[in-house]
Amino acid sequence: MAYTTINKSTDYFNTKLFTGNGGTNVVTGVGFNSDFTWIKNRSTTGNHALFDKINGVTKYLNSNNKNELATSAPTLTAWSSDGFTIGSSTDLNGNGNGIASWNWKAGTTGSGTTTGSGTGKAYSYSVSAVSGFSIVKYIGNGSAGHTIPHHLGAVPKLIIVKKLSGSDDWKVYSSGLPDASKSIKLDETGSYDNDAIAWNSTAPTNSVFTLGTAGATNTNDSTYIAYSFTDVAGYSKFGSYVGNGNSDGPFNYCGFKPAFVMAKKTTATGGWQLRDNKRTPAGNLTNNLMYANASSVEQTTDGVDFLSNGWKLRNSAGDSNASGDTYIYMCFAAAPLVGSNNIPSTAK
Repeated sequence: MAYTTINKSTDYFNTKLFTGNGGTNVVTGVGFNSDFTWIKNRSTTGNHALFDKINGVTKYLNSNNKNELATSAPTLTAWSSDGFTIGSSTDLNGNGNGIASWNWKAGTTGSGTTTGSGTGKAYSYSVSAVSGFSIVKYIGNGSAGHTIPHHLGAVPKLIIVKKLSGSDDWKVYSSGLPDASKSIKLDETGSYDNDAIAWNSTAPTNSVFTLGTAGATNTNDSTYIAYSFTDVAGYSKFGSYVGNGNSDGPFNYCGFKPAFVMAKKTTATGGWQLRDNKRTPAGNLTNNLMYANASSVEQTTDGVDFLSNGWKLRNSAGDSNASGDTYIYMCFAAAPLVGSNNIPSTAK
């Protein structure tokens, strides 16, 4: 039975849908002052845009390509205590378009000097140890064994890194991959790579993650952003499953009713599937799908069930449930199965 210190998941993660107006759009209803906001136009082809408070307003990355950090005035111009403001960007605020945003709270900020092999370099961070999420902006030193403090106080289960200059791939570490000599790319559909130099074949600890000499994670004097996550009982879960190729697919126990799932096939080609509990008809079946690695419009397809204690595949599609293939996932809660003090939640 899962217990949690987070009785209201929407204090730390929330999906907010809004309609574009083509001008200045003040979006409210997020429920908190977000530190990481990911936005995608559902109605038209357009890039994903990922904003965080370490990089700052009007600066964003695209999960669906290798582009460097971009700056554009008509994008996200401000965060507020209950949302954010978007300018006239067509990708993010096309008039009459349906837009999705996914929002995470970190909040405790600081800075320091990196550790491990080679020259120590400056880094800054925003972290919520309560919700198991940190944003770290660091400078690479080009040395194998360079270690980056993540400030979670627990071992990260998922780390997503992007170089802010040039056209390097996004690099993802996942505890669901065979070991730390493997990585997978957020911007592509391919299977995992044998990649000893991304993470120096070293699993993260409860204080740092370790880098090798890969240009995508540790070029000397280049700047990077890292989003790190760990399991929090009743609120977040990071894991893996093996597909069975059947519409009565695998069940993934999380200890909560999901609000958001991102999943990726790791042993063969497949897209990064994004599902949430807001872009779906009434009921548990979530069949509105977007891909983190693609600029395509939202699709309606065979879905998954978001249940009171986890999520279950209800399709045999190759991207989500091919027989014998392994998938990794990240999942955030709508409501815990059991709250603090053994109080049952309202998840159904």
